[in-house]
Amino acid sequence: MATLRQLEYFATVVDTGSFTQAAHRLRVTQPALSHQMRALEQAVGGPLLERLPRTVRLTPMGRAMLPHARAALADVKRAQSAARQAGGLEAAELHLATLYSITLGVLPNVLRIWRQQHPGTQIRLFEHWHTNRLTNAMAAGQADLAVGPRPSGWDGPIHDIGIDEFVIVVPADDPATSDQATHIELTALADRAWVHFPPGNGLGDILDQACAAAGFQPRIAVRTEQTSAAPLLAAAGIGPTLVPAHIIPVGFDGRLLHPHPPVRRTLTAYTRTSPDPLTTAFIHTLTQHARLLPPHLQTLLHTQNSHHPTPPTP
Repeated sequence: MATLRQLEYFATVVDTGSFTQAAHRLRVTQPALSHQMRALEQAVGGPLLERLPRTVRLTPMGRAMLPHARAALADVKRAQSAARQAGGLEAAELHLATLYSITLGVLPNVLRIWRQQHPGTQIRLFEHWHTNRLTNAMAAGQADLAVGPRPSGWDGPIHDIGIDEFVIVVPADDPATSDQATHIELTALADRAWVHFPPGNGLGDILDQACAAAGFQPRIAVRTEQTSAAPLLAAAGIGPTLVPAHIIPVGFDGRLLHPHPPVRRTLTAYTRTSPDPLTTAFIHTLTQHARLLPPHLQTLLHTQNSHHPTPPTP
């Protein structure tokens, strides 16, 4: 049976890419480290690492085992922290993994209320550009709770938060829209150059998928890594963009339009196992106070009927 020490050694060798560097970080001799790695490989029934001249590479068995090893080590750290919190030796800390756009739009109000209710609790955020990276990091034990689109094939508990509406942003005087318009066919913008996002950014994937469903590939006017900059650039006339409605700030002077067909994703909170009392309390605050359609947008935008299909949501 694998021991926690062996799992720690395995993860450290992978992180450093070297038995020598791993031994130095762990403050053990290299022969002792190699012995523990051989014992671990014997316990699991095969090689986990391929030793190369200047580095190491995971074998298929090693790739399968690594996320479980990281999750086990993370769970031990959380167990130690919980015991210290119960003994009054440290303040409670909640580790929360999410997407950058959710940090920008959904979490500020939730965290404000949480801090009022639990002033002694610390929050540590781990932010990701893409749902797949968020899900993989959560599976590897990065955080106590993930907040993001519904993960595919997730085995642990999932709590629905609500429907995340996406909006098209154009300048207030955009010639393609009338003053009374609240919706727009994506095909009406097929000839435009768009405010887009870099490869690997989930919002860029959503934009590409929505345009592909409408029968065209968006041309690029500019790519921005800053989620908050996209609607500002669009309002300035650089090109239209597609973003979650909840990131639009109060006093925004661009025009917001529902795309047709609509673009949505279901936001959830999910854990690997049954959440502890602190995580459960945060999930309750999140589901009660998350604003997926902020009050300042409700007079302009309204939710479509639920029978419309929801596209893939990276």
